[in-house]
Amino acid sequence: MSATISPKTLPLPPGSFGLPWIGETLGFLFDPDFAVKRQRKYGSIFKTNILGRPTVVMVGADANRFILSSDMDCFSWREGWPDTFKELLGESLFVQEGEEHRRNRKLLMPAFHGKALANYLETMDSLIQEYLKKWEHLGTFTWFPELKQMTFEIASILLVGSKPGENMAQLSQWFTQLTSGLFAVPLRWRFSTYGKALAARDKLLDYIEQAVRKRQLSPAQDALGLLVQSRDEEGNALSMNELKAQTLLLLFAGHETTTSMLTSLAMALAQHEDVLAKARAEQQQFTTEGAVTFEQLKQMPYLEQVLREVERLYPPVAGGFRGVVKSFEYQGYHIPAGWQALYRIQGTHQDSEVYTNPEQFDPDRFSAERAEHKQQEFSLVGFGGGPRICLGLAFAQMEMKIFAAHLLRHYRWELLPKQNLTMDAIPTLHPRSGLQVRFGKL
Repeated sequence: MSATISPKTLPLPPGSFGLPWIGETLGFLFDPDFAVKRQRKYGSIFKTNILGRPTVVMVGADANRFILSSDMDCFSWREGWPDTFKELLGESLFVQEGEEHRRNRKLLMPAFHGKALANYLETMDSLIQEYLKKWEHLGTFTWFPELKQMTFEIASILLVGSKPGENMAQLSQWFTQLTSGLFAVPLRWRFSTYGKALAARDKLLDYIEQAVRKRQLSPAQDALGLLVQSRDEEGNALSMNELKAQTLLLLFAGHETTTSMLTSLAMALAQHEDVLAKARAEQQQFTTEGAVTFEQLKQMPYLEQVLREVERLYPPVAGGFRGVVKSFEYQGYHIPAGWQALYRIQGTHQDSEVYTNPEQFDPDRFSAERAEHKQQEFSLVGFGGGPRICLGLAFAQMEMKIFAAHLLRHYRWELLPKQNLTMDAIPTLHPRSGLQVRFGKL
């Protein structure tokens, strides 16, 4: 599997480019089993034509290692994502590469590790408790939009220095409009989905610029405060446009995928009473009153298994696009430069050669005794892998564990009947019904 040898005599991967011009884009967008059907027919590598480009789809831990780590020089993040992503999320870490990416990732890193995380704990905990009390008062509600507002408020306060409650419903709504445009047809009409997404982006950037100016006048230890104060090796600070783009990405990444995982967690626990009972029993070892502490977070091995299983079975994002900037050979096939590559997270997580009965929700597969994910590196990649693994991973894990701990210690919930729990993948995985629940104190 060398990336340096790619003789033109090797065949292209099996598959079909579909119809002229549109290729197989309609099937890709509207058939949730599009990739599964083709993988069954062609195997773990196949070609197609989607979103206007010839595409190689690669599935499995080896493919993930190849794209995310060992041969990542053949691939470009910037060239892999639709133009809608670049326009709506800006020139942020998400589409940056090479030295620019390394420099900015290094500047952002302190906001998501060590001392910064410890500083976030108390605020994160109190906000989560406030939302749980609100839901107790509501009794019945749809959980997905509620979780979206909670995770957005946490990200906005801790990462940008917003005041609790300050325009949160409005800001969260703007973000929902922005994310709805990521996979929309880029028609710029004022009332089109994409037009509304652009308008929401502009409002969010105005809000962020005000927050940046406040932080420049009054430095603080939130992520934006650290970003404003950071300097690279040559003593240069980020420009206003760079600060705005990176902050918009922080807010997007800081709540979108976490919302998806928390919704799936709540759904899976309600559907598997044995797992719920075991997870709840683990929390009973702690003094259940008051805040969750940093020390307690280190003593929840079963909850960690549950969260890993949620990541495996319900990955917030089904795969990742990359542009092929250097032709390569993989498994005896030639992939030309100019194509795009799609690595399938969902397909890897369902690999029966790695995971026993992969369609079942089974947190014990991540126990110390079984540790199925350790059989092959890059077999659990819900947060990516390699040098560009999700920067906010520790932040998200802490938030999910605090939320789950309070939920398990103090509350009960049940799924309301006659709702549609079919999982929609766009913009991130969520049940079509939004997860309607009846909620109360234990």
